Amino acid sequence: MLLSKKQPSAAATQWIEKVKYHKNRDSYFKFLGNPHFRYTAFLLVFLSLWFLLQVFWFPPTKPTQTKFSTTTPKPSAGKCNGDVAVYVYNLPAEFNLGLLDDCSHLNVYTNMCPHVANHGLGQPLDNMDLQSSDSNPWFATHQFIAEMIFHARVENHPCRTWDPSKANLFYVPFYGGLHVSSNFREPNHAIRDALAVRLVDFLQAQPTWRKKNGKDHFLALGRTSWDFMRANSGPDFGANCLLNLPCVKNMSVLTVERNPWKGSNQHGIPYPSYFHPSTSDQMMTWQNMMQQSNRPYLFSFIGAPRKGVGKAAIRDEMIKQCMESTQCKILKCDHGNPKCYNPSEILKVMRESRFCLQAPGDSFTRRSTFDAILSGCIPVFFSRHTAYTQYSWFLPEEASKYSVYMDEQSEESKRIEEVLMKIPKEEVDTMRATVIDMIPRLTYAHPNASHSDLGFEDAVDVALQALAQHVRDKV
Repeated sequence: MLLSKKQPSAAATQWIEKVKYHKNRDSYFKFLGNPHFRYTAFLLVFLSLWFLLQVFWFPPTKPTQTKFSTTTPKPSAGKCNGDVAVYVYNLPAEFNLGLLDDCSHLNVYTNMCPHVANHGLGQPLDNMDLQSSDSNPWFATHQFIAEMIFHARVENHPCRTWDPSKANLFYVPFYGGLHVSSNFREPNHAIRDALAVRLVDFLQAQPTWRKKNGKDHFLALGRTSWDFMRANSGPDFGANCLLNLPCVKNMSVLTVERNPWKGSNQHGIPYPSYFHPSTSDQMMTWQNMMQQSNRPYLFSFIGAPRKGVGKAAIRDEMIKQCMESTQCKILKCDHGNPKCYNPSEILKVMRESRFCLQAPGDSFTRRSTFDAILSGCIPVFFSRHTAYTQYSWFLPEEASKYSVYMDEQSEESKRIEEVLMKIPKEEVDTMRATVIDMIPRLTYAHPNASHSDLGFEDAVDVALQALAQHVRDKV
């Protein structure tokens, strides 16, 4: 007979479970009271709190990429940086894009078709040191094409507004430089001036113009002011009368060279160089390369001799001194030297030089000044009108921080090497760092660049902010 195990009563079962519970609880508290456990638990809690403190109180930072200040602080993505609201006039095509239809005749000396491509940047350059897998920042940009690049940049600018009632700046995108250079040989002044006169008629018919009589309007021109200020007497060099028209005198005019004496409404903007970055990484990489560039030559000169006196005399003196010095690199541009039309060769000379001589060209200013700064080469000026009276919005107030000045009539200009040799190395290094730090604000960024990727203020940003302040002060 099989015997079955006797099952405990319900009361006994409750008592057994209660005993087990108390035994387990006693073991649990005995374990917690163990000093080794308490030490381990304290250590784990401390490490956890330390980790959370590091993550949330001291967030990780990216390593510094350079020893000097490279670009202005990155603005918020897609936001207008500054108190600027610019309205862009949709002009009839004859004033801008329509001119490009006959691009082969926009300049009496040059076929401009290759140069007006890519929003005025020109043809891409593939033989430069800095390339990018995303985009190529190098272009064979014509020196007198700033008006096209400016237009393209403003059209894609975060400070642009489509509502004229919200604008504090009104941009008139007239390609005046391209037009005037196509008519240099037109003998009939009325025909030469006709397009400028029609532009004024168009503007005066706009309600936005009449609101402040054009004082909040501006032009951007890619040629010097002299090409738009034909005098009633004296030799005729092919200029028209655009800047002499009373209506235009109410406006602000951006130009690569202003008239230092009669240009109260004129403001100098940089000549475009060959570098048009789309990202802050491209800009910072180039700046670092220029900081580390080996510069075996004390100074250099790039240019051609000039006929006559005045500007010709100082150029001839520079060429003579440079050729006689073992510390000077010269690139003579007479007799159609092909190297003078090769951006890579031009920048190579400047990158190997500590100082770059900037003699006045056909006028006071020259694109070479901005090529030199792009190359980290300290400019040496011989006329105050080459830079100091021209680009006050873009250059540091203290000229000696980034340049050397020798009056063209002074004794110093006759012993350039001696003067430059006396500048202490520490001072030269500081000046070069300042020059390299100036590169972003003197550069025209690629018009298609995303504002969130750009991360620095370029020449157009600087001009718009300065213009807005100027208009506020004037109006």
